[in-house]
Amino acid sequence: MKEKNWMKMDLKNINIGYLIKCEVENNQISIERISKFLKCDEEDIEEMYKQKDLPTELLLKWSKLLEYDFFRLYSQHLILYAPQKKITAYKDKKNGLPIFRKNLYTTEMIRFILEMLRTGEKTKEEILKEYRIPRTTLHKWNEKY
Repeated sequence: MKEKNWMKMDLKNINIGYLIKCEVENNQISIERISKFLKCDEEDIEEMYKQKDLPTELLLKWSKLLEYDFFRLYSQHLILYAPQKKITAYKDKKNGLPIFRKNLYTTEMIRFILEMLRTGEKTKEEILKEYRIPRTTLHKWNEKY
């Protein structure tokens, strides 16, 4: 897996335009290919790079073009900064949406958290408290990664 030049980003403040631009540069995608795929001109693309957020349909197109799930950044943000209160595997009776049983941490997110611990940016106790990660989970990550 190649290292992304934006991997040390702060998941608390997602700037999707900047991240898309970085991924375009990492993958060396031509502006012509992007223009054709998104059906827009170069000026529109440059404007998207400046946006902190984008409409979901457009973000979905970027995700397909760059073969990267940009939505996962937002999911990781929710896991880290707004964890679920209820733990259940059933559907919410009010609206029928599933309520997720537990938080799923991606390898990128685990490495992000362990890097903060390794560099001393945050202590183990700060990580446990701020991100509400169980102590045993953090211990397992330390052993595995």
